[in-house]
Amino acid sequence: MANIREDAMTVIKESIEAVLPDVAVKRALEDKEFYTDVYVIAIGKAAWNMADATKDVLGDKIKRGLVVTKYEHSMGEIEGFEIIEAGHPIPDENSVLGARKALELVECLGKDDKVIFLISGGGSALFEKPLEGVSLEDIMDITNQLLGCGADIVEINTVRKHLSDVKGGRFALACKNTTVYSIVLSDVLGDKLDSIASGPAYPDFTTSEQAMEIIEKYGLHIEDNLKKAIMIETPKEIGNCETIITGSVTALCEAAAESALRLGYKPIILSSSVECEAKDAGRFMATIIKEAKKESPSRFAPQLPCAVIAGGETVVRIMGKGKGGRNQEAALAAAIEIEGIEDAVFFSLGSDGTDGPTDAAGGIVDGKSAEKIRKSGIMPEVYLDMNDSYTALKASDDLIITGATGTNVNDVMVALCK
Repeated sequence: MANIREDAMTVIKESIEAVLPDVAVKRALEDKEFYTDVYVIAIGKAAWNMADATKDVLGDKIKRGLVVTKYEHSMGEIEGFEIIEAGHPIPDENSVLGARKALELVECLGKDDKVIFLISGGGSALFEKPLEGVSLEDIMDITNQLLGCGADIVEINTVRKHLSDVKGGRFALACKNTTVYSIVLSDVLGDKLDSIASGPAYPDFTTSEQAMEIIEKYGLHIEDNLKKAIMIETPKEIGNCETIITGSVTALCEAAAESALRLGYKPIILSSSVECEAKDAGRFMATIIKEAKKESPSRFAPQLPCAVIAGGETVVRIMGKGKGGRNQEAALAAAIEIEGIEDAVFFSLGSDGTDGPTDAAGGIVDGKSAEKIRKSGIMPEVYLDMNDSYTALKASDDLIITGATGTNVNDVMVALCK
């Protein structure tokens, strides 16, 4: 009989498998007929898998293809495709190269051609062409500032769209009268199409004024050239694009619930739109564990055995110089709160297999985790304050290492209690 930690690892495995893009992309294409030349451009962390699935369906109908994905997220050659790996979460020279290659691919296309545009999370950093008067270094700096101050993904993308010549619908304009069929894997809460990968082929509903308000809200420093660029408004109407969403964090949470149910737990999905600070999310999930595990729980507490599930995308407010990511920070915060509790496990996981600038997808902790961290000579509370969750969880062997999964639909947090 599996123990509770083994059950958690099973939920992780089955949840990720349920939201891999292959099946969803094939479903999106099965009823589409393409009678002319087809060109495929895939951007984002799941770009390789989405492009590979498209190649399986369309085969030789694809005249040319381009994949722009994160470093180490390509899984080999795809016939007829050029593959470029680029920087994430901070764009780099290859991000600009990928955008330039995409623009070169579409510039000679006509109204009888078709572009299949495969979009997944991470595309904002991986696909970039700065506006005239803006440098890559400018965008790298503003991205670093936004990531460090606790801005959420919608706020970050609102600013980045107004500094880019391919975001906020501007790539669709570059396609002119060529029809673009966008297949989108959503990593944005509420599936906001103008924010996923910064909406390169969708009308932008944010404004220059909102972008400046975000900059003022967080007290960010920007030069006059960026202020001037931000005031150039993004397109509000796009006439050559059709868009379909193939996956989201809701599907991820539902997959976790189905897996837990099969293992004998009573699943409860609290929310699929969590967007608070990571450590607060971890502490909150820990309080639910403590409530469920009371000797005399209230009649409103989750009934054991239970699986309490939440999805979304938390943020980290950087106060120290440690190493980690939002999921690891949530797990470390929970570990401190549930110390000493038996038959309970909490994990927080990034569906793409990466969490912050680390090789971990997240963290999985139980009632013994904090004690193990202390025995290694590390004070978990101190390392949480230092934003050094990776070091602490590595000491207790509580990092989740999956490698690149090929999908990207936000994060899932699960508390299992027996």
